[in-house]
Amino acid sequence: MRNFDDNLIISMSINILEQYLPENTFHFLKQWFSDYYIHIKITRNRNSKLGDYRRLPDKSHQITINSTLDKQLFFFVLTHELAHLIAFEKFQFRISAHGQEWKDTFRKMLLESLDVYTADLKPIILNFSKNPKANYMASPELVRYFHIEDPSESSVFVEELLINEEFLYQGDTYVVLEKKKKLYLCLNSKNSKKYLFRPLAKVEKITTNEQK
Repeated sequence: MRNFDDNLIISMSINILEQYLPENTFHFLKQWFSDYYIHIKITRNRNSKLGDYRRLPDKSHQITINSTLDKQLFFFVLTHELAHLIAFEKFQFRISAHGQEWKDTFRKMLLESLDVYTADLKPIILNFSKNPKANYMASPELVRYFHIEDPSESSVFVEELLINEEFLYQGDTYVVLEKKKKLYLCLNSKNSKKYLFRPLAKVEKITTNEQK
């Protein structure tokens, strides 16, 4: 069994990692890390993902996490990626990445470490743990809780717009037509085609002179 501190020093000093974590997390990480040789890399912000896990050719493990995350979200993502490592090691890679084995492992780790999270976040984590999702974007509660406001006041979620309001998405102008179950039906003003948007899709609101 390798020393926990040595595992962390592979990629960074403990003090550096500690800057990204909530208080009272190290005893959980010590328990989860202890049997593995892990490289942890803190990366710049990536729009496509918050973190990832890879098994390296030398049979060590690499986890990368975005540096811009809220401390509680950083710990949540780290737990997610460590669940991949532990599940794959336990079942010898005979499982799908986000299959039942991973779900069960992640759920157990979330419940073990529930006290790390603040009182207002605990119920959200507890609810998420009932059926862990591969992408935290699939949990509206988590997205809303950790949402970092865009410096631009025009950046909004689709669900915040009213019927007939206009917005920009990937350079095209759309109009909100109606809500269909959990999605929003919107009209592309350029090609007159209709598209469904998720409630938490980020778009740029078009503000008219009357609204200013």
